[in-house]
Amino acid sequence: MGFRFYLCTKITKIPLSNSVFRKYPLPLVISTAMFVMPLLTSSLLTAWAIGYEAWWAALSLENWIFLTIALALASSLALVPPGYLALVYGYFLGWIGLPLIILLNMAAIGLVYGLGKKLIPPAFLGQLQEAYPAAAKVLLRFHENPVRLIFFTKLSPVLPFAVTNLLFALAGARLPQMLLGGALGMVPRTILSLWIGTKAKEIKYLLENPNEDPSTQLLIVALVLFSTLGIGWFFKKK
Repeated sequence: MGFRFYLCTKITKIPLSNSVFRKYPLPLVISTAMFVMPLLTSSLLTAWAIGYEAWWAALSLENWIFLTIALALASSLALVPPGYLALVYGYFLGWIGLPLIILLNMAAIGLVYGLGKKLIPPAFLGQLQEAYPAAAKVLLRFHENPVRLIFFTKLSPVLPFAVTNLLFALAGARLPQMLLGGALGMVPRTILSLWIGTKAKEIKYLLENPNEDPSTQLLIVALVLFSTLGIGWFFKKK
């Protein structure tokens, strides 16, 4: 009830500063950059992984732990997608890499949450509702059960990791909710990517053809379909 009152009062009390927000809102600019960045960096990272395969293979477990911390920061900044890293971890570490890649995902969610709260002004939520009145209804629906929507979103292998984390943080989700929903949703797709990595014979073929196996394709389609149906059901009117 308190959040509903907050939404209604914010729409009337916070004026839209100028028309620039409508055209180029800061979160839209940031989320667009976070969506495009992995597309640009993935090819560079693939070349690096292939060219330095011996270097990756020679890393000790301790080095992988330190590398995981650095890669968590890179994932939070949308420099590298965690799904890509799960393939690499599966190839070089096998199932030992599962707790590391889960730690990487959780740390990246926390970092995106912190960056979103730091960079986006508190008045943004009210301005968003004034610029787009339909957003108020979406936010009300979201706050009825944020963990459920985060779960369905994180379950999909195709939705961008950093962008969805940023949007949930801006929508007012609390960090424990994001961590819980993120953990429940990303574990199935992470296990799938790790499993694909463990089956690969060479790193080059893995990264250039990650989903060639028909069984893998079916599992990915199933995850995407289940995620899409879950998100649609979440926003369906009661």
